[in-house]
Amino acid sequence: MEQYKLFDAEYRFANLVWENEPINSTELVKLSYEKLGWKKSTTYTVLRKLCDRGVLRNKEAIVTSIVKQKDAEKYESQTIVEKTFAGSLPRFLTAFLGEKKINKKEAEELKRIIEEATK
Repeated sequence: MEQYKLFDAEYRFANLVWENEPINSTELVKLSYEKLGWKKSTTYTVLRKLCDRGVLRNKEAIVTSIVKQKDAEKYESQTIVEKTFAGSLPRFLTAFLGEKKINKKEAEELKRIIEEATK
């Protein structure tokens, strides 16, 4: 499960891949420069690290994901709730919402998610 742990820069880079995959590595270098301000060497270093960790694949200059965005998001959100809120989802939601109000559609969606989780 630790393979899903992505540092901020790695996560932003992985997002480029998730949004554009499959992507040619040369195009990924250009996109990394445009969106992240990275040089070619930085792009290839991060790409190599994420390939070594089994997050991305670079085969014949085509980059694709092994770990899907949904799985990385799930891991990150579970880690935050565990680490910061002692695993308490109600504490997390209370802190997240704070004084913010949600609309009726958002409230209905949250109710649906909770109902699905309790089945």
